[in-house]
Amino acid sequence: RRQEGDSVVTLAMAAGPPPPLDPGALPTFHDEGFSEKFMRKTRENPLVPLGCLCTVGILAYGIVCFKKGNTRRSQLMMRARVVAQGFTFAALMGGMVATAIKSRQ
Repeated sequence: RRQEGDSVVTLAMAAGPPPPLDPGALPTFHDEGFSEKFMRKTRENPLVPLGCLCTVGILAYGIVCFKKGNTRRSQLMMRARVVAQGFTFAALMGGMVATAIKSRQ
């Protein structure tokens, strides 16, 4: 049982202060704007932006068909949009898996 005035020494306190950090050993990061980051991410996984563009294009065409009264084509485009979204999601997951595998090596 501890008495008043007893001090507790933890392992971290017993080891002393940490050594000073060498600034050269730390990674340096430069400020990256939106367009630079977008281009870097597009180069890393080009299928995701392609899937997004396909999804938006199919959706826009489906809306145009709906406005014109072509319900059959509109329904077809909405189904195609779901397929394009699935492709985009699969590309996103594939890119994440590839990045995780690459970082482990």
